[in-house]
Amino acid sequence: MASIGTLWTVPPMPQTAIIRSTAALGGLELTIAEGYKHFEDNKKPEFLAKFPHGKIPAFESAGGFTLFEGAAIARYVAGLAPNSGLLGTSPEETALVDQWVHFAETEVLAMHVVIFQMLNGHLIYNKTIHTTLVERQLRGLTTLNTHLATRTFFVGERITLADLTVAAVLQRSAANVLDADARAKLPHLVRFLETIVNQPALQALYGPVSYVEKALQYVPPKKEKEAKPAAPPAAPKEKKPKAAEEEDEDDSLVPAEPKEKNPLDSLPKSTFNLEDWKRAYSNKDTRGADGALEWLYQNFDAEGFSAWRVDFKYNEELTLTFMSSNQIGGFFNRLEASRKYLFGSVGVLGESGASIISGALILRGQEVKAVVDCAPDWESYEYRKLDLMNAEDKAFFEAALAWDLEIDGKKWADGKNFK
Repeated sequence: MASIGTLWTVPPMPQTAIIRSTAALGGLELTIAEGYKHFEDNKKPEFLAKFPHGKIPAFESAGGFTLFEGAAIARYVAGLAPNSGLLGTSPEETALVDQWVHFAETEVLAMHVVIFQMLNGHLIYNKTIHTTLVERQLRGLTTLNTHLATRTFFVGERITLADLTVAAVLQRSAANVLDADARAKLPHLVRFLETIVNQPALQALYGPVSYVEKALQYVPPKKEKEAKPAAPPAAPKEKKPKAAEEEDEDDSLVPAEPKEKNPLDSLPKSTFNLEDWKRAYSNKDTRGADGALEWLYQNFDAEGFSAWRVDFKYNEELTLTFMSSNQIGGFFNRLEASRKYLFGSVGVLGESGASIISGALILRGQEVKAVVDCAPDWESYEYRKLDLMNAEDKAFFEAALAWDLEIDGKKWADGKNFK
């Protein structure tokens, strides 16, 4: 089967799944441009000559016809398979398909994009706007849910472009803002989403749905302490009357309130000094006979400390690699209260538009929650204890510390240390 054309896109975009699933259900072959690098290739003259705004998804047919905007491309592809029913079977059904496609994009996806950008620092956060967008998105979802109360699909008795669009938009929202409480109010939408993404021809294109338990919340950046002005020279001390001195002595006898003790301080004393490790890591090459890793293995106390793998849960929402690196820095800033118990080496792997966040932690004790739950967004990451006697775990751990970690072909692009 000959390809109908080439699509320039990146995997996390909902439009990618919509266009590819449209081609799959229409029995059409679609070529995905290999090696495309967003924010690089789309700025080249040859790309802009075909797609003047530099946007993706972008499509070029086998005959040289060019098109951008995801909805337009999906509709064009559906039109190439007239017997598929993807655009409905009558003018009225075609109009309804267009209606639900535009509704999903304007009343659900558009709200989601702005919410996510505010929560991740890409836009200035405004609580009033955030609340308004959440309410408006829920209203849109409720309309979709009500429509499905007596239907399997949005238009007619078979899958159309409307279903593919709504499913892709829902999958994106389910991963970070459509939490358990919201889903409980939208049972028909949840049933619908599972029906679409589990179609045999679509499973590989949509992938499994990741449901967030609690919607992502805004975490304000840590404020830097303002420098205090220098105190004026102290005035000569006046001698106090004896009665006042006795009163001061009485005050000094009042015991100060005890500081709250961290449970980690109650753990049995360890032979491993985390601060010494941080100095060794900073001053030595990571690998090598006299490197930091060799120092670590000679001094590590596996009973007092543990090593962990950490992975960001919502990689599909990552955009530019430098923004993802800043996100790691923000997470580390919010872990400040655990600095004496924790070391971290976490990085961005891949490239802009197709990246992941992963790395390794060394922490006091054997339970990760006690160390990281001082950061409000700690649940946005998955944690797995590493067994340094296991070759695979050890290789991951060493690569994360050496900043040469590679996962599924995605190479280390940038990183941060927590020391």
